[in-house]
Amino acid sequence: MSATLQTRWIDEPIDYDGSQLRAHWILQRCGIAGDGVGGFRGRGAGDRAEIADLADLDGPGIAADEMLHFLWETFSTPELMLAIHRQRLLSAQAAEVLADLAPAAQVRRHGDDLYVGEGKLSISIATVTPVSALIHFAINCRQGGAPVVIASLDSLAVDPAALAAALLERVATETASIADARAKVRPKGEWQ
Repeated sequence: MSATLQTRWIDEPIDYDGSQLRAHWILQRCGIAGDGVGGFRGRGAGDRAEIADLADLDGPGIAADEMLHFLWETFSTPELMLAIHRQRLLSAQAAEVLADLAPAAQVRRHGDDLYVGEGKLSISIATVTPVSALIHFAINCRQGGAPVVIASLDSLAVDPAALAAALLERVATETASIADARAKVRPKGEWQ
């Protein structure tokens, strides 16, 4: 039996300010008890008091007029290194989905961020709480409101709803596949 990662899309717009990156926000907003990913659309404006990435505290800030936001919470191992691995996998999966939806876009991944040309397409952070690991990953839907040069889904002619649905499905499928792979490996030396 494979582990199940539940996903939910929230239809109502939510402006992300960083306060959503906390334990049990997905339970409160999506009704998911356990590992889950919640997706929504809204502005991005990191409140300085809520910023988790120390590098962003003295930077230009985090802001955009409209983004696709994904919050992933997992309780199995609230360990930062594993959360960062998941964050990188999520970013790579988003790049794969974009390659399917906009093959000519030439999206490239650098660490946990996506770029098109000189424009930054996404933002992301991984952190932990005493009970869980958390990831926020967001993709710019349109130009505007950012303190840096950005790329956006509208300039790539990508429908945000199609991208969100495909990415949520891909993350859930990959997580189940990882759980299955772990369950069918025997330890070395078990059989001679």
